[in-house]
Amino acid sequence: MSADAKIQEAVRLAGGAIPFERFMQLALYGTGGFYETGGRAGRRGDFLTSPEVGPLFGTVVARYLDVVWDRVGRPDPFTVVDAGAGPGTLSRAVFAAAPACSGAMRYVAVEVSAEQRGQHPAGVDSRSDLPAESFDGVILANELLDNLPFRLCVNDGGWREAYVAVGSDGGFLEVLSAPFDPLPPQLPADAPHGARAPLVDAAVAWLDNARSLVRSGAVLAFDYARPMTAELASRPWRDWLRTYRRHDRGGHYLDRPGSQDITTELPLDQFRPPDRKETQAAFLRRHGIDELVEEGDRAWDAAATRPDVAALTMRSRRREAEALTDPAGLGAFAVVEW
Repeated sequence: MSADAKIQEAVRLAGGAIPFERFMQLALYGTGGFYETGGRAGRRGDFLTSPEVGPLFGTVVARYLDVVWDRVGRPDPFTVVDAGAGPGTLSRAVFAAAPACSGAMRYVAVEVSAEQRGQHPAGVDSRSDLPAESFDGVILANELLDNLPFRLCVNDGGWREAYVAVGSDGGFLEVLSAPFDPLPPQLPADAPHGARAPLVDAAVAWLDNARSLVRSGAVLAFDYARPMTAELASRPWRDWLRTYRRHDRGGHYLDRPGSQDITTELPLDQFRPPDRKETQAAFLRRHGIDELVEEGDRAWDAAATRPDVAALTMRSRRREAEALTDPAGLGAFAVVEW
C-alpha cells in the first residue's frame, strides 16, 4: 500500500482528519513511507549528513567516546547507541578509528528501516528500537530529533493545531482545530497572524526516555536547532519546516507523501536544559579535528610519491574538515549534550 493510500485510510478511520503529527509519521515511517521505500542519507541518497562526508567525523566521535569512557570510570561493557543509524556509516568510521574504549564497547545501531538495518556492519547489535535496559555509555543522535513527528500549530485568530484531510480532488489539505484552550506554554502569545510553530512532543519524550536509560554517560545530539520556539514562530515557516528529495529542497510537506523527507529545526526551549550546547565546528575542534587534519597532511606528505588507499584517506581529511566545520553549513549545527 502506498503512503497516499495509507494516509487516506487513516483520515477515513479518524472521521475526516488526522493531526499533522500522524500524517508525518505515516509519510516517513509507515507502509510506503519515505524511510520504508529507500529514502536515506548519503551521496547517492536524498541528503548528506556528517557521517557521509567521510570517516573523519566518526574518528572525532570516537575520541569523544573515549573522553566519556574515562569520565565515567572506564566501565565494561561501555554501550554506544547510534540512534537513527541509517545504513551504519557512523559505526564503520568509529570502528576504523579504534578508540581506546573498543575492548569494552558494545555498539548498538538503532534504525527503524529494515532495508537499512540490512546494511549494518558485522559487530553491531542491529535493532529497530532503543534498548529496554539501562546501561553505562553514550546515546548518539545525529539528525534524528528533527525527523521525529511533531505537532504543527498555526496562529489564525488564536493558536490552532493543524490537521490533514482529503480534498475533493483526492489530494491532501490542511484544516485547523478550534483555538487552544488553554494555550500550550511553549507557544508565544504575541505571535503575528499566520505564524507557525512546531510542538516537538515526540522528540521531548524520546530524549526523556534516552536519558532514563543512561546510568552514567551522556546523550549527544547533532541537529539544526534554535534556542526558542518564539524565534521559529517569527520566521517564514518554509525556513524551518523543510522537505528534502535527492539532495535538494522538496515540495510542500503535503505533496506526494512518502517521496520526500520532512524535518523541523528544533526549538531547544521545549527540551530539558542541556549540560552543554555548542556548534558542531566547536565540538569537533574541542575533540581534536585540527590535530587529525595535521596528522593526515603528514601521512600524505610521507606517502605522496607512492600513495595507497590509506594515504588517500588521510589526504581527504582536510576537505572533510572544511565541510564539517563550514559555518554556513554543517559546522553551524547545534551539538547538545545531556
